[in-house]
Amino acid sequence: QVRLVESGGGLVQPGGSLRLSCAASGSSFSANVMGWYRQAPGAQRELVASVSTGGSTNYADSLKGRFTISRDNATNTVYLQMNSLKPEDTAVYYCYVLVWRIYWGQGTQVTVSS
Repeated sequence: QVRLVESGGGLVQPGGSLRLSCAASGSSFSANVMGWYRQAPGAQRELVASVSTGGSTNYADSLKGRFTISRDNATNTVYLQMNSLKPEDTAVYYCYVLVWRIYWGQGTQVTVSS
């Protein structure tokens, strides 16, 4: 079993920044791809970004240049640095890790509002 614990969400003004963290823990696992999805009210969950064990990254086209994903393989932690935040970035952000199946975090709320 793999457990994911997210942190770093909150309320931020437009143009501000937030950094999300997600730590995966469990017994004897090797994290493959790690990443983030988000789900806004009334919308489908959408991919934000992902990063492989080797550091290859993938981003939603609309977020390139504002969001940066990174990971620490030693601690199985994935990060999402979000800059120049906009009200439309408001959503619940979910981290995930692909091991032998996909595991999800509980979600963290990000609200961008003045």
